[in-house]
Amino acid sequence: MAVLGIVAKLRVPYAHTSLEFIRMRYGNYAHWIFIVLNLINNIFGCGSMILAGAQLVTGMTGMHVVEACVLIPAGVVIYTAVGGLKATFLTDFLHTTVALVLLIYFSLAVLSNEHIGGISGLYEKVKATDDYIPGNYEGSLLTMKSKSAVLFGLVLKFGNLALVLMDTAFWQKSFASEVHSTVPAYDLVSIVIIAIPWCTGTIIGLSARAIEKTPIWFDYPNTLTITQVNSGMVMPYVLRSLLGKGATTGLLVLVFMAITSTVSSSMIAVSSIISLDFFRTYINPAASDRKTLKVSHWGVVFHGCFMAGFAIMLEYAGATNNWSTYFRPIIACPGILPMIFTLLWSRQTKLAAILAPILGLMSGVATWLSLSWYWSGALNIQTTQVQIPGLYGAIVSFFSPGLYSIVISLIWPSKFDWREFLRIGLIEDKSQANSSLTSTIPSNEAVNQVAHAGDEPKKESYTTSGDEAGPTSPPSIIPNSQLPLDDVVHPFGDEIIKHINKWLKIASIFFVVNVLVTIVLWPIPLYRDWIFTKSFFSG
Repeated sequence: MAVLGIVAKLRVPYAHTSLEFIRMRYGNYAHWIFIVLNLINNIFGCGSMILAGAQLVTGMTGMHVVEACVLIPAGVVIYTAVGGLKATFLTDFLHTTVALVLLIYFSLAVLSNEHIGGISGLYEKVKATDDYIPGNYEGSLLTMKSKSAVLFGLVLKFGNLALVLMDTAFWQKSFASEVHSTVPAYDLVSIVIIAIPWCTGTIIGLSARAIEKTPIWFDYPNTLTITQVNSGMVMPYVLRSLLGKGATTGLLVLVFMAITSTVSSSMIAVSSIISLDFFRTYINPAASDRKTLKVSHWGVVFHGCFMAGFAIMLEYAGATNNWSTYFRPIIACPGILPMIFTLLWSRQTKLAAILAPILGLMSGVATWLSLSWYWSGALNIQTTQVQIPGLYGAIVSFFSPGLYSIVISLIWPSKFDWREFLRIGLIEDKSQANSSLTSTIPSNEAVNQVAHAGDEPKKESYTTSGDEAGPTSPPSIIPNSQLPLDDVVHPFGDEIIKHINKWLKIASIFFVVNVLVTIVLWPIPLYRDWIFTKSFFSG
């Protein structure tokens, strides 16, 4: 995302949503297709998060799962509708900080518990268990040679990639950030995020294996069932067994922090689609900022109510967080490569952008369902969350649209002029500086005012300097979409463009190094017939 974020700064410097430059390049049909793909990604991503949180709350407190599904998004709706994008940024930062502090505390508290005995004690206890894991080398948990772990990791990679690139909220944050902060922010996150599954996940998971058959276990002599594992009950049981009831209260806070941050971002993304990409584009192009903002607020309320109902539907359909993990990449990945090509490849055609995601989605779903039927002989919640069909479906959904797009673009070629993207204008309405969504909603009154201000084809006709504008001066538009293409110039100066290109090189190099280290150089050599030694495990 760091590479695409900085490319977006260069190619579409004043875009408001990712769907905006899709429509600018390909027109309304492609715009509608990507609206649907973005909504699908947001709905299933947000729905699975609400469901996972509701199942955790139900398992820890006894609250009915329907009540949890309703209450979780209810509070988020209130502060998101009132605070908007600004509130989302602030709560994202605050909630993520609290969540990380709790994750660090839980990891250290469990690891240092007397029943675990630190890293060495955890190693000895896991090695002493009689658990045999099919697909692992010698059935051991202390090995990198694990077929199931590799399959799950690949599915998770595809799912997380779709969750980012097909979510307008991530693009909005990239558009709203400063040039010098876009790349460092995304690159830093790509490093620190590893600590969550690698540190917390490993410690909690292995600790559960070490104590679940001992009297220390909260539910001894019962062990975790498959349903409980799929519903995410491993961590609550471990914390209750080792740290007591107070830790489960802290876990409830952690769950609330994580879910509200995710759900609020989803609400902002969907409300932006409703207000900007649907209402202001197709229903009322002349709508004022105030009216568009009102539609956005109602969009937040609608999305919150819809997501509560959708999560309840998933619960009664028997879906679990595990099922959502394998299903979501299949339906969310088809738009990834066409979206990337939109910013990086000038020869992707309108027809390719329209057909490739549709054909890719059909191919991925067909692969997933046919393999599920072939492996299990039936189609239901249980058979469709098997690893192999889910992985193959995700692979086909991700790669086939790229193949379709290239083939279609080469058969019926055309070339896009990147200067067209510069027609997307930025409008800063000073009179609504305190409005939550002002930065994402252009001012229609400003458009009309500046459009009639003059006909001179100069830069000054679409760029207003700070010295000339008084406290009540009208907002500026950069650039004017009515200019001939040959007169359109990049709104950034040469120095800023050089600065962006420098960050683009840094982002590209970091991306290659990051992929090589985390996916190739570190895990692949360890995928062999070897069980960790105590010193290696401790290191």
